[in-house]
Amino acid sequence: MKKIVVKFGGSNLRQPEDISRVVSVVQSYQQPLVLVVSAFYGITNALIACVQAAKQGAGTAAALAESQDYTQNLRALKKQILEANISAPTHRARIEQALSVRLNQLDRYLTGIHCIGDVPTFVNDAILSYGERLSSLLLTEVLLSHGIRAREALPEDIGLITDGVFGNAACDFDASAPAVSRALEGDEVIVVPGFYGVDRDGKATLFGRGGSDYSAASIACCIGAESLDVWKDVDGFLSADPGTVNEPHTISQLNYLEAAELSYFGAKILHPRTVEPLFDQNIPIRILNITRPERGLQPYSVINAQRKVTRDVVKSVTSTEDVAILKLHGPGVGFKPGILAQVTQTLDASGINIKSVLTAQTAINILVSRDHLDAGYAALVEHHLAGVVEVSRNADVAIVAVVGDGVLEASDVGGAIASRALSAAIAAGVHVCLAAAGASEVAAYMLVQQEDRKLALQAIHAEFFGG
Repeated sequence: MKKIVVKFGGSNLRQPEDISRVVSVVQSYQQPLVLVVSAFYGITNALIACVQAAKQGAGTAAALAESQDYTQNLRALKKQILEANISAPTHRARIEQALSVRLNQLDRYLTGIHCIGDVPTFVNDAILSYGERLSSLLLTEVLLSHGIRAREALPEDIGLITDGVFGNAACDFDASAPAVSRALEGDEVIVVPGFYGVDRDGKATLFGRGGSDYSAASIACCIGAESLDVWKDVDGFLSADPGTVNEPHTISQLNYLEAAELSYFGAKILHPRTVEPLFDQNIPIRILNITRPERGLQPYSVINAQRKVTRDVVKSVTSTEDVAILKLHGPGVGFKPGILAQVTQTLDASGINIKSVLTAQTAINILVSRDHLDAGYAALVEHHLAGVVEVSRNADVAIVAVVGDGVLEASDVGGAIASRALSAAIAAGVHVCLAAAGASEVAAYMLVQQEDRKLALQAIHAEFFGG
């Protein structure tokens, strides 16, 4: 019987009592499970803050005391979780000892970065992985206390090998699949901490923020899982952000491309890279809501390979503010041979990821993450690219995207999808800076002033979904 990989995120683990809901979900399955678990809500952010404080105050007694206070607070939190979920004192004492071993390891890392006055990338990744390491140990022991056969399996023990890129690694499936599939054999519940794998030297390498989804998908790929079940505290993918649009619709089925684009453009249901490992094997992703126990194992949204263009092409309208424009000005710059190659090489050398490029006769517009804007601007100015007379930057923008398989081809009674979306935004008074289609076959997008983002979402959603 194929296993199901089940992923629980930090939003499912906000309070000590929440772990009991996870236990109830596990008990509802009949198939053998691999559980991939995130850190408790807020723990990773606190670890990041702890590392930053160590960088800024390296070597000072105050900074060291702050790190020690943090690990003491972690010990207190884990004790609360144990007291809320495990009644037997002897069992609780044994777990506390195991947790202390892991917390002592974290303490040593934090003390070490104070001593050397620096945080090497491999140490940073190791420290940030401890939220998940603590969650997996706790969940395993709570499952055992409820009579559920369970064991913990760390990525370093099962051979979840990455490409070795610290902070934003990718799984090396050729190296991982044989070892992971062997290590995860058996019919007991196996609990794996998400968010990280290991390089070929055994060092922890993170899959990026929110990377536990990608961890779960990678494991599902390695073992050929029946499905990847992702438990959230919301009703799956929606036609728009409920904080912006009144009564958005639940999307019951999406294909992999649609889900990837929605995640890329800001939907916070899945990490954008989650679908990558599952595509070739057509392993479905099922989105379930842990706060709706009455639905049992019935998903709100299912993501699979099914591609069917219907009259209702548009699945969702989404947006992201994590975008900024780098603009290169110059007569004929858009047609100068080799200029784009120089630009991409310059930005790549500075670690800048390019989201999109739009060219014209006198300008090249480069979309980057907002966090990369200043570094990208500095790199382009410093290199004095031939033909470029000015480099400008603008962070006061947002992307609004219309997502659905067929948005570029479909035409209904109202006209072409992309044109309808653009017309609806303009009619509502939205200032559209740029519009583009074709980079993805399932998405069309426009760049708007940041202050117009909500208005654009509301106008376009009303155009396709009413309201």
